[in-house]
Amino acid sequence: MRIVCIGGGPAGLYFAISMKRRDAGHEITVIERDPPGATYGWGVVYWDNLLDMMFTNDLESAKQVRAKSRLWQEQEIRHGQRTAYLAGYGYSTERATLLGILARRANALGIKVIHNRAVNSLVDPAGWAADRTLADADLVIGADGASSVVRGLYENSFGTRKETGDNRYIWLGTPKVFNRFTFAFERTALGWLWFHAYPSSARNSTCIVECTAQTWRAHGLDRRDSEDSVRELEKIFASHLDGAPLLDKSRGQAARWLRFTEISNEAWYHNNVALVGDAAHTTHFTIGSGTRLAMIDAVALAQSIYENPNPTDALRTYDARRRAALRNTQASARASQAWFENIDHYLEQDAVDFAYSMSSRQGEQPPWRYQKHLAHQITLARLTRRCYHSAQRWYGARRRGEVSTPPLSRRIRSG
Repeated sequence: MRIVCIGGGPAGLYFAISMKRRDAGHEITVIERDPPGATYGWGVVYWDNLLDMMFTNDLESAKQVRAKSRLWQEQEIRHGQRTAYLAGYGYSTERATLLGILARRANALGIKVIHNRAVNSLVDPAGWAADRTLADADLVIGADGASSVVRGLYENSFGTRKETGDNRYIWLGTPKVFNRFTFAFERTALGWLWFHAYPSSARNSTCIVECTAQTWRAHGLDRRDSEDSVRELEKIFASHLDGAPLLDKSRGQAARWLRFTEISNEAWYHNNVALVGDAAHTTHFTIGSGTRLAMIDAVALAQSIYENPNPTDALRTYDARRRAALRNTQASARASQAWFENIDHYLEQDAVDFAYSMSSRQGEQPPWRYQKHLAHQITLARLTRRCYHSAQRWYGARRRGEVSTPPLSRRIRSG
């Protein structure tokens, strides 16, 4: 089968890898509009469930991604003069590093990756060889992100819906390395602003600043350029950054203030065209699942094609399974977005109650969860929980074949 992927992000590259791993006879090409190494963003986060899938699906790239990832433990909520904590852990890595690993793996498998080529039509795009037009492809994958050109060509057939939120946010970096997933909320005379920060590498962190539209306009951020906005934000969050600057340029392109747009589609395929990742759906960044869901889409589509010799049956099966599986996640993402867009209702709470409101924003919780949350604010309880998570990670790493250090309890005994 001749397959063309439009978009060289995690969704497109990982689909190509997954498809080639299942049948090396496929002729697969990935077309990316940007140059090699270019990416507009900082870090991505993920959890053990993505690692489990990656180690099962392609051991080679999974090992490299894990080796280049940072572990963060707990969520830290800084609100007023107090700090509260939420349990849990996750991993993060630089988006550019992830793309580099996947691109090299794709090349090693014999996948053709073409950069610096924009596709504006699925029939004879500019610069495409005359004997190898996209019209000749057996299957075209739209993996070109939330602003997907591929989806836009058939919006009516896909049944595309877009809903734009009201809050403003800007995606920044900083050389300040946060060891926890950190939320910091700052009250100014003109309203509240907050950031979500997590380590991207040993050298920097991702820092997403968010505020309501009213606060954004009151601070004049609607009129300031990117550099001026960033200088203002550095002053507001100075106590959290420990003197480190905020970085607004990723691979040379200045960050912009954005409004989140939720994209959904009634169908994820049309004729021989299928959508994956943000081209098919978006979920609010406050649940940190965009990259994870894109890569799960990629594997699900590859597996569906492998199991169904008829391409139409394969796309129909993929569409039905993934849209159904995503329904709860999308609902949780909408609830999370709504909580942050109505945050004024919660900001007058003390730090501990505010953190609990944040942790339960995606649905009602049983009463005992609040008591557990209070206990987690005790240092000894947090340390015990982290030891438990260390053992949990060690077991998971052993189970999936990842090289890992012994669990914490064994390290203590041997030391």
